[in-house]
Amino acid sequence: MSGLTPEQIVATQKAGVDTTFGHLNKAFAGVENLVELNMQAVKSSLGDNQEILVKAFSAGAPQALFAQQASQAQPILEKAQSYWRHAYEIISSTQAEFAAVAEAQGKQYQQDAQAFVDSLAKKAPAGSENAVAAWKTFINTANETVSTTYETARKAAKQAVQLVESNISAAAASTKRA
Repeated sequence: MSGLTPEQIVATQKAGVDTTFGHLNKAFAGVENLVELNMQAVKSSLGDNQEILVKAFSAGAPQALFAQQASQAQPILEKAQSYWRHAYEIISSTQAEFAAVAEAQGKQYQQDAQAFVDSLAKKAPAGSENAVAAWKTFINTANETVSTTYETARKAAKQAVQLVESNISAAAASTKRA
């Protein structure tokens, strides 16, 4: 009475493997972008530190050295904020890609479950209408619950993103005023 053929099972397994490797590739790309950002930050930091040391050795008087150090504080803070903004953008875009895949996959699972119940209903023996109706109700309720849960999580994630973006904007604005 099962509506699954060996071809459908193989196709489902293949889709699962493809999805897993898709997730792994997206995660790897995000990590790769973060490593590249870190390499740029280290390279820039080394150059900046070299420049600071050269100026410090040529400063002569201690007052000149302290003045030079004070003048470096603002650019260093701006670079740190820029670094974290870029890191946030990388993480946020990677998370958005995962969310899009998860949403599409969830919708596909819902459709597959509904199709499975429909195929069972067509093949069900006479007198099993109540059991089939119960399964359909269960699947519909589960789909609605999943949709509601996903929507709630999506809204919470969107609010968190907005909060982080507003904090970054506020920090950047306060840096420019200082």
